[in-house]
Amino acid sequence: MKVFVTGVAGQLGHDVMNELAKRGHEGIGTDLAAEYNGVQDGSAVTKMPYVSLDITNADAVSQMLEELRPDAVIHCAAWTAVDLAEDDDKVEKVRAVNAGGTRNIANACKKLDCKMLYLSTDYVFDGQGTEPWQPDCKDYKPLNVYGQTKLEGELAVSETLKKYFIVRIAWVFGLNGKNFIKTMLNVGKTHDTVRVVNDQIGTPTYTYDLARLLVDMIESDKYGYYHATNEGGYISWYDFTREIFRQAGYSTKVIPVTTEEYGLSKAARPFNSRLDKHKLVENGFQPLPSWQDALGRYLVEIGVNQ
Repeated sequence: MKVFVTGVAGQLGHDVMNELAKRGHEGIGTDLAAEYNGVQDGSAVTKMPYVSLDITNADAVSQMLEELRPDAVIHCAAWTAVDLAEDDDKVEKVRAVNAGGTRNIANACKKLDCKMLYLSTDYVFDGQGTEPWQPDCKDYKPLNVYGQTKLEGELAVSETLKKYFIVRIAWVFGLNGKNFIKTMLNVGKTHDTVRVVNDQIGTPTYTYDLARLLVDMIESDKYGYYHATNEGGYISWYDFTREIFRQAGYSTKVIPVTTEEYGLSKAARPFNSRLDKHKLVENGFQPLPSWQDALGRYLVEIGVNQ
């Protein structure tokens, strides 16, 4: 299978390319940079074909996919700087990437009649209540520009294609790029205490595990909306931080605070990021391992635990 992967310089795209290589698929990666500028760790992603592409350029996207003629596209590229997206001078750029770029890819996939998998987010919901969000829930009320533009991307895919997967994820961490775990480890090295919010609830997602599931999906024809995070139960960022420090052997004290006490960020954050994942099992997909197990493997991967 030939698979075109966007956003390969990011956390997820990097792992997707490696997973494709493991299974003998032909992966072609793309990002904005002229050359691949992600982690150079000797992995398959650095050896597989790479092309530079601006997904906001509809003609360039159409031409590229027409030339490559992939069997499937895994669309990982996105504007993910949530707070920066709120700046007045950034809103249209964010929309051009998350909504317009996604529509460009969906249109190209329609011409080729190829599968498309779009990565979305719990931010398409309003984050209220305590009930887990269902994959087929259409009660969208994004709290911020990032969530609104990712929702527009979802709609661009679902309104254009029949052969699509829309996979919502949350609290992502991986080798290639910045994430919450790396931030907390850096803070924990230099501080005796750290304040972390305890009223935002969700579940982490390890890109190494997620990549396996995404390739499972494109090898199938079980299209539709899905939620995918690691198993292990719903937790707060405070709970997550305590486990990060415990597994890393840090003695840093973690102090729980409310979002209000912590101080409002520029972009509103959802309190309820619980995602119901029952549909994975119903459709024969293997759930991701527990987040506790994923964290342990990740700490080894980044060299914290050997």
